[in-house]
Amino acid sequence: MEFKSLKNIESSFKQIRLFGMLFLGLCAIITCYAVWSAYNFAEEQRQKIYVLDGGKSLMLALSQDLSQNRPVEAREHVKRFHELFFTLSPDKSAIESNIQRALLLSDRSAFNYYKDLAEKGYYNRIISGNINQTIVVDSVNCSFDTYPYNVAVHARMMIVRESNITERSLVTHCKLLNSVRSDNNPHGFTIEGFEIKENKDIRVLNR
Repeated sequence: MEFKSLKNIESSFKQIRLFGMLFLGLCAIITCYAVWSAYNFAEEQRQKIYVLDGGKSLMLALSQDLSQNRPVEAREHVKRFHELFFTLSPDKSAIESNIQRALLLSDRSAFNYYKDLAEKGYYNRIISGNINQTIVVDSVNCSFDTYPYNVAVHARMMIVRESNITERSLVTHCKLLNSVRSDNNPHGFTIEGFEIKENKDIRVLNR
């Protein structure tokens, strides 16, 4: 009888030990899952940026890997430069404002081209002739295989006079350098070695 009692006690200890091990194993699994979930949650929150809009409302913006959006920013930078540099109206202050904003996106090569046109009286003829010049960028081809990045632009310029509208073909080439982002240069690029490969009339439409 005493032997049977000892056997029952030993069996109970084994059961308690088994339950204890199962409990510890379950606690370990729950702890690991909690840590893993907390880590994933922290990573997700790290990808979010909260922006205060005018000191009033809180907006959520998602951050991205810089390299994923770089080609889009490069094309937009070059397109914006061309729109500012080649969009002219018969207003001296408007011309100077556009040119100055364009020059903030490029190096001295664009300034030299502007200076050459100014010395030839191009901008004065725009003003005196009441001419409007606009540009339509058809394509911006950027190569990210080498640095600085090579860029080729194909565009059309529309020169609107009182008597006619002249459509011109414009082909330019430049290189892009990574630069510091700022209010004047939001995409963080600088245009280097800007040059015009083609600038010729396509057709003239009488008005």
